[in-house]
Amino acid sequence: MLSVAMLETQVTIFKTTRTSGTGEDSSTGDDSAHDRLIGPLPREGSVGSTSDYVSQSYSYSSILNKSETGYVGLVNQAMTCYLNSLLQTLFMTPEFRNALYKWEFEESEEDPVTSIPYQLQRLFVLLQTSKKRAIETTDVTRSFGWDSSEAWQQHDVQELCRVMFDALEQKWKQTEQADLINELYQGKLKDYVRCLECGYEGWRIDTYLDIPLVIRPYGSSQAFASVEEALHAFIQPEILDGPNQYFCERCKKKCDARKGLRFLHFPYLLTLQLKRFDFDYTTMHRIKLNDRMTFPEELDMSTFIDVEDEKSPQTESCTDSGAENEGSCHSDQMSNDFSNDDGVDEGICLENNSGTEKISKPGLEKNSLIYELFSVMVHSGSAAGGHYYACIKSFSDDQWYSFNDQHVSRITQEDIKKTHGGSSGSRGYYSSAFASSTNAYMLIYRLKDPTRNAKFLEVDEYPEHIKNLVQRERELEEQEKRQREIERNTCKIKLFCLHPVKQVMMENKLEVHKDKTLKEAVEMAYKMMDLEEVIPVDCCRLVKYDEFHDYLERSYEGEEDTPMGLLLGGVKSTYMFDLLLETRKPDQVFQSYKPGEVMVKVHVVDLKAESVAAPVTVRAYLNQTVTEFKQLISKAIHLPAETMRIVLERSYNDLRLLTVPSKTLKAEGFFRSNKVFVESSETLDYQMAFTDSHLWKLLDRHANTIRLFVLLPEQSPGSYSKRTAYQKAGGDSGNVDDDCERVKGPVGNLKSVEAILEESTEKLKSLSLQQQQDGDNGDSSKSTETSDFENIESPLNERDSSTSVDNRELEQHLQTSDPENFQSEERSDSDVNNDRSTSSVDSDILSSSHSSDTLCNADNAQIPLANGLDTHSITSSRRTKANEGKKETWDTAEEDSGTDSEYDESGKSRGEIQYMYFKAEPYATDEGSGEGHKWLMVHVDKRITLAAFKQHLEPFVGVLSSHFKVFRVYASNQEFESVRLNETLSSFSEDNKITIRLGRALKKGEYRVKVYQLLVNEQEPCKFLLDAVFAKGMTVRQSKEELIPQLREQCGLELSIDRFRLRKKTWKNPGTVFLDYHIYEEDINISSNWEVFLEVLDGVEKMKSMSQLAVLSRRWRPSEMKLDPFQEVVLESSSVDELREKLCEISGIPLEDIEFAKGRGTFPCDISVLDIHQDLDWNPKVSTLNVWPLYICDDGAVIFYRDKTEELMELTDEQRNELMKKESSRLQKTGHRVTYSPRKEKALKIYLDGAPNKDLTQD
Repeated sequence: MLSVAMLETQVTIFKTTRTSGTGEDSSTGDDSAHDRLIGPLPREGSVGSTSDYVSQSYSYSSILNKSETGYVGLVNQAMTCYLNSLLQTLFMTPEFRNALYKWEFEESEEDPVTSIPYQLQRLFVLLQTSKKRAIETTDVTRSFGWDSSEAWQQHDVQELCRVMFDALEQKWKQTEQADLINELYQGKLKDYVRCLECGYEGWRIDTYLDIPLVIRPYGSSQAFASVEEALHAFIQPEILDGPNQYFCERCKKKCDARKGLRFLHFPYLLTLQLKRFDFDYTTMHRIKLNDRMTFPEELDMSTFIDVEDEKSPQTESCTDSGAENEGSCHSDQMSNDFSNDDGVDEGICLENNSGTEKISKPGLEKNSLIYELFSVMVHSGSAAGGHYYACIKSFSDDQWYSFNDQHVSRITQEDIKKTHGGSSGSRGYYSSAFASSTNAYMLIYRLKDPTRNAKFLEVDEYPEHIKNLVQRERELEEQEKRQREIERNTCKIKLFCLHPVKQVMMENKLEVHKDKTLKEAVEMAYKMMDLEEVIPVDCCRLVKYDEFHDYLERSYEGEEDTPMGLLLGGVKSTYMFDLLLETRKPDQVFQSYKPGEVMVKVHVVDLKAESVAAPVTVRAYLNQTVTEFKQLISKAIHLPAETMRIVLERSYNDLRLLTVPSKTLKAEGFFRSNKVFVESSETLDYQMAFTDSHLWKLLDRHANTIRLFVLLPEQSPGSYSKRTAYQKAGGDSGNVDDDCERVKGPVGNLKSVEAILEESTEKLKSLSLQQQQDGDNGDSSKSTETSDFENIESPLNERDSSTSVDNRELEQHLQTSDPENFQSEERSDSDVNNDRSTSSVDSDILSSSHSSDTLCNADNAQIPLANGLDTHSITSSRRTKANEGKKETWDTAEEDSGTDSEYDESGKSRGEIQYMYFKAEPYATDEGSGEGHKWLMVHVDKRITLAAFKQHLEPFVGVLSSHFKVFRVYASNQEFESVRLNETLSSFSEDNKITIRLGRALKKGEYRVKVYQLLVNEQEPCKFLLDAVFAKGMTVRQSKEELIPQLREQCGLELSIDRFRLRKKTWKNPGTVFLDYHIYEEDINISSNWEVFLEVLDGVEKMKSMSQLAVLSRRWRPSEMKLDPFQEVVLESSSVDELREKLCEISGIPLEDIEFAKGRGTFPCDISVLDIHQDLDWNPKVSTLNVWPLYICDDGAVIFYRDKTEELMELTDEQRNELMKKESSRLQKTGHRVTYSPRKEKALKIYLDGAPNKDLTQD
C-alpha cells in the first residue's frame, strides 16, 4: 500500500503496495535488502528531518507536573522527538492500545529484546502505571535493530508511521492482530479515467493509510485556506486533452478524457498529512511551507464521496486505469499481500467487528462520516531540521495535552489554533518563509461511532498476561528506585595503592556507602586492590592523600568505627582529596600523619659511590628551623647532623642548599610535599662553592639523566662483518680514560660492553684524526664512493673520505656487503612514517644508583666525529650556482625540513655540551623483537644533542651515525623519525623506546620525499614507490636523474629522463606539473615528509611553461552508459573556447555539440554512470576556467564532456538494477559513494530480526 501522493500536475499516482515514503518524493535505491527490512530504500534525502529545539515558540496556558496531568513523558535519546510524538499518539488511541494489550507474547517463540509488539506493550504499561516523570525508549529502538547512532539521525514522523506499521504487520502475521492496521487505518479509493466521447471508464482500486494534502497547488503562490479545500482539490478530476489524450479501448483512438480519484471507503482512524515540505527549483533547495491551513475539530467526510451517478453499461473495471499519460502506473510485486479489490462495488464499505456492510450512496447518512480530531503532530523548524511534539486530546476527559518529550502539560483550543501556521500580510511565493515555523504536520481523526468508539481498558479489565507484566514492571521500578537511593548515599572517591611487591602505584575508584565504617572500607579497598595473597588486611589502612602533590594529609587513628560519610565530609559528586591504601610489613608500625605536617622525601647521596639512594619519607612542620630539621633527619637515617648538607629541590633542576640554621622550612620554600638530598661526609667538598662542588654536579646529572630502551637493527652476517670492518678502519685503540673521567664503581658482567664502548670510541677518534691529517696534507681528490642511498660528493678543500685504504675498504663494504638489507630497511620507512601521531609520556626523575658510568667533560676532552663523510647532499658547484645572487634572510630549508648538519660552520661537533653522560648495557625484554634484534638500556644526559647521542650509538649499531636513523616510539607502537641533530634529548621521557634503522640520515638542507606513481586509468590511481632525498637548490631534472637508478633497483621501473614527470601531490589529487628547470625552495616549496607524484608519459612532455594548464578529460557516452579512459589536455590559456576546441580535436564531436562539467571530490572524481548525466553541472555559462563555478586554476582538474546530441540509453528495471549493483560495487572499492548528495542522511529502517548487519534476502 502506498500513502497517496499528488503529482505536481495534479495527476495522482497510486500503487497498491504500501511503502514508507513521506509522499514528498519518490524513493529510489537497491531493493535487494527487502527481506526482513521494512522501510524506504536509500535516497538522496528525506523530508521533515528533525533535530531538537529546546524551547517552544509559544507558551502554554499552564505548566503542570505529572501528578496533576497524570501522564508520563518520553525521554528524547538525542533526536528521537519524531518517535516520541508517534508513540504518545498511539498510546492515546484506545483502539490501538487495547488491541496491543490483547496480544500475548510467547517467549519460547521469540527473543523479547527483538520483539517490537512486546516492547511496545512494556512501554505502554509504563506510560500508564509508572510514577516517573519520563521513561526511556531505548528498549523500543533496540527492538527496531537500531544502535545508539540511530538516535542522532533525523527522520520524518510520517515516514516512521508507515515503517512501524509495516513492521507490526509482519510481526502479527497469523495472529488475531494480523489485520489490525488495515481495520483501523486503511481506506480505499478508485483511480479512474473516463472517455468523454463514449463514456467508457477504466479504473483501479487502491488502498491508503494516510491522505497527503498539498499546501499550495503546483506553480501557485496562494495556499489552500483549509483542509476541506485541500481535500476537494485532491479529488478534483483533470481533463486529458491535446498531447495528453487518453487511448480509449472502446473507441480505438485517442480521445479527451477525465482522470481523477473517488473515495470509496474512509478508515476508522483518518490520517491527514499536510505536505509542508517542498522543493524550490529557483534555489534548488528543499523548503518548508509555513502557510496557514485551518483544520476543524470535527470533519464531515461525507461531502467528499462522489454523489454523481455515472454507472452505465459502458463502465467496466480493470486492474489498470489504462491512461497513457505519466500519471498511470502499475502495481508493485507486493500488491497481492494487501489488496485484491478489483471488483469492489462503488458503495462505501464500512467495516466493523461484526462483519462487512455495504451501504449504497443514496442511503448514506451524513452523520455516519463525522470525524473528530484527537491528535495534531506539530513540526517546529525548517526543512533542514526541527523538532516534533504532539498535541493530543484525551478521550477520557476531552482535555487537550501537549506531549513534548519529557514534558506533558495541559493546553487549550487556542494553543491548537496556533498550529494552523501562517503570517500576517501577503508576501507572494515566499510568504511562508516569514511565517511562524511551528505548525501542524499530521492530523489524526477518529470516526464518531458510538458502536465502535472504545474506552481505555481499566486495570481490572487487563488480560492476565498484562497484569503479570504490570507487576513485573512495578517490581523493576521499585528495584531501580532502591538502587537510586543507594547511589545517592554512596561515596565515590579515587583510591590509590603502592603495591608492596611490584612497587607500582595502582589506581581505582572506591564506592562505599556513607554508613559503612572505616574498617569496612579498608576491607573493601583491600579486596579491590587484590592484596589478599600479598599481605594480611591488618597491615593495611586508609589515609587521606593528595595525589597531585603526592602528599599524605592525615591518618585516621582510632576512627575505625566512624562512618565514611562523616570522615569524608558527606556524599559529594567530587572530592578535593583522594584516599591511599597504605601498607606495612608485619614487623613495622604505621606512622601517624597529623594535619598541618609536610611530607619530605629524603634521598641520601653517597659522593664516593656517586649514587643517590631511594627516598625515605619523614614528616616535619613548616615552623621548624633547618637545625631542627637536620636533627629529625639524623634520627631517621642515622647520619651525623654536624656535617650534614641538605639540598632542597624546589622545582625541576632548581637545587637550593639550606645554609641558614635558624631559617624555618616555610621560609626556605617547603610545601605539602617536598624532595631533599642529604650528604654527610668528611670530605672537603663542602668547602667549595655549591655550584662548583661534586655534590652539585652529581645532583645535576641525576636530575637530567633519563633511561631509554634502544632497539638495534637486525644483525645479519653482513652487518657483523660491517661492524668488524668498521672497528678495523679506526686503527689501534687507545684508552678512553685519557679523555673522560672514569667514575669508580663495580663493573661486574657489564665489563665487555664498556670495553666495546671504550675501544670503539677510541677507534672512531683515531679514524677521524687520520682523516683530518690527510685532509691537511692537501689531498683534495673527490670521492667516487657511493652508498646504496645517495651519491655523496665532497667539495674542495674539505675532508676527503677516500684518503686511506682502510676507509675505502670500509665504504666499499658498506655498499656491497648487504644491499638488499639496506634497501628493505630504507623502504620500510615509508610504511613506518605513514599516518604517524605523537603522544606525551609522563617523565619521572631517575632515582636509581648508577655503576660503570662515564662522565665526559667536553671542555677537557672532546670526542671528534668519525664518519669521514661530507655533509652536503649536492656538489658545491650546484649549491653555489643555486645561491648566486640570492640573499638568504633565513634558512627556510632547515626550518621546514627539521634537519641540521652534524657540524656547525667551524667544523665542530654540534653534539658538544658541557656534560655528556652516556651508559649503555644489554637489556633482555619479553617483547618479541624478532631474531637478530637486540635491546640496549641506555642512561643518558638528556641535554646532549641527537648528533652526540648517535655518535655514542655508533659502536653498537656498527655503522657511521650518518648511515642510521633514530625513530622515537610513541603510543600504540607508532614511530616518528628524529631528525633535528642540533636539538637535545630534552623532549624524551623516562623509559621512552627508540628504534634504530639502517639508512642514510638527512643532512642540512635535505628533505625526505615520498614518491608515488600516478596511474590515472587504474582502479587505484595512487601507488607508493619509494622514499627519496631531495635537497635545497636542486633542480627537478637533477632529482629525476637521481631517481632513475633507485626506480630501476627498487621498483623495477626502467625509465628515461624525458619519459616521466614529477608533479604536486595533495592527498590523492594530482596538482602542478614540475618543469625540469624548477629549483626546490626557489620555485617549489618543499617540507619534511613531502609527497610527490611520478607520472610516466606516453610521449614527449607537452608542458613547457608555467602559463600552460594541464587538465584530465574523460568522455561520457550516455548512449552506451560508460566512461572513456582519461586523456590529458594541455591548454595554453584558461579559455573555455580553447578547452572546447581541444576536446573537439581528441573526440571528433562537433564544437557546437560539446558540453562539459567539472568533476567533484577527490581524484579520480568517480561518479555512478546512473547519476552523471543529471547530477553534474553541465555546460556552465562562463568564458574562462578560473572563475565560479569551475575555479580551475591549477593542473590536474578533472573535466567530463559529452555530445549533447547523444541520447541517454533507455534501461529496463532489470538492467537498471543490475547496473546499480555493478556501480555500487565499483564505487565502494574506490571509496566513493554511489550517488552524490550534499546531505548525508540515513534511510529509516526497522530490522525485524534486530540484525542490521546480516545478509538480507528477498522474501
